[in-house]
Amino acid sequence: MKQISERLHVGPQLTAKDISRAKSQGFAAIINNRPDGEEPGQPSAAENRSVAEGEELAYTNIPVTAGEISESQVRAFQVALTQADGPVLAHCKTGTRSATLYAIGEVLDGRLSKDRVIPFGQSVGLDLSGAVKWLDAHGR
Repeated sequence: MKQISERLHVGPQLTAKDISRAKSQGFAAIINNRPDGEEPGQPSAAENRSVAEGEELAYTNIPVTAGEISESQVRAFQVALTQADGPVLAHCKTGTRSATLYAIGEVLDGRLSKDRVIPFGQSVGLDLSGAVKWLDAHGR
């Protein structure tokens, strides 16, 4: 798990045990950015939603296929992060897609300059070059 901002941590695929632990660590919400069936044995969004709701955690599913991010997914991620009643744990396979959604949103809203995305990613141990490629491809 990597802290991306005061409100956001990202990490790899969550299990039911991880979700229960997230609640005890003070998280208020989970954002799942991994499509169902991406890898054999991975818990489904419905399974993890059930566990999260049982722990009284908000749960948002925004499945993102690597390399196919849309602006609507970025905006949905921002809404879920903003509406959470406390810290959020977002996950995908490694945490990179979740951090990429965050970084793109920060650039689109003027809180982060595009030239700071790569150094920001490096500072948290993630390769955010995909965010820069997305921004370039979308004329940002």
